[in-house]
Amino acid sequence: MSSPAKKAQSPAPEAVSPKGKAKSPTPGPASPVNVASPTPGPASAALGLLSGAHWAEVGLPEEDLENDWDSTLGSDVESSTASISSSILKYRTINGRTYHSDSVTDGEYWGPNDEKQNQMLDIFHHVFTILFDGKLYTAPITEYPENIIDVGTGTGLWPIDVADKLPYCSVIGTDLSPIQPSWIPPNVRFEIDDATKEWTYKPNHFDFVYIRWLTGAVKDWTAVYKEAYRCLKPGGWIEHFDSSGDIYSDDDTVSENSAMSQWGKIWQEAGRRMGNPIDMIPANLQEDGMREAGFVNITKKDYQIPVSPWSKDKKMRDLGLYFYTAWTADLEGTCQFIFGNVIGWEKEEISTYIANLKAELKNRSMHGCMRWRVVYAQKPLDA
Repeated sequence: MSSPAKKAQSPAPEAVSPKGKAKSPTPGPASPVNVASPTPGPASAALGLLSGAHWAEVGLPEEDLENDWDSTLGSDVESSTASISSSILKYRTINGRTYHSDSVTDGEYWGPNDEKQNQMLDIFHHVFTILFDGKLYTAPITEYPENIIDVGTGTGLWPIDVADKLPYCSVIGTDLSPIQPSWIPPNVRFEIDDATKEWTYKPNHFDFVYIRWLTGAVKDWTAVYKEAYRCLKPGGWIEHFDSSGDIYSDDDTVSENSAMSQWGKIWQEAGRRMGNPIDMIPANLQEDGMREAGFVNITKKDYQIPVSPWSKDKKMRDLGLYFYTAWTADLEGTCQFIFGNVIGWEKEEISTYIANLKAELKNRSMHGCMRWRVVYAQKPLDA
């Protein structure tokens, strides 16, 4: 279900054959677990979580013509979205949407892997590129890295962009589904694997391990960081960019029981039931997990992204515009598994909630934002 940036990059030298292109399958995004009995517990009430029946009772929102600005998205959005074709054997199908075919006992990643969801991921790549002013990562990695891996690559745009900028570097992208394009730079390779299992790369191999937006896909982040630590060279870096999904406003325009404010509560309750933590930022999972894995020189920074184009600042408005475009492109696919299979809402309840959420996103008087966090850290030189 899917890219931070680097400090100013030195001019790339002439391309040379990358050394040590050892082939080995490696980790892709992990997958949420199928919950057989999605019954609410005391934690649900503590979160202030409203039931699906609440949204069915609320009903569909009234049309607001003044907020009808969807048409302004125009060709800029179309040009930012890559059309990606995929070919693979068999997928699971839920309500007409396809999902990766990993075994049920190992759990299931919550996002579809079909064209509609993939286009959403491509637009989100553009959002993150805007956020970091065109940079692809923030960690101060070595000037001429030999081996880089993108864990849970999604549609593969991040490793492709990195490979174009670093033609002398071997870049690997891993995922649960083969949804990446076939026309790629010669120094890129895509592999199917699960990051939550033991990594099969040799120790001390990578210069840089990159992870982006695997919210709700991993049970034990410290275990993933430990595998990354083992496979990184001494002095190598890891960077993880993620969000807990909470939507808030600095000016209290996002009210307590609004659809926006409920979004993060729903996802965190689902994470509790699945055993896959979604409260990445409140629980400080990235920093604490990296420290426990043995990393040093840990740095974290939070970023605020508007969920719609309400801001008067040009960059923030652009971020909100593309975030809105990406998010609303496939809200149904994003919500279907979590809201239905895990939380236990009926199809009508899900549809009504989504309709109310979209109406709020179009309301420019609601200044919703989502917080994202970058954490990067280094494997000690004497490791």
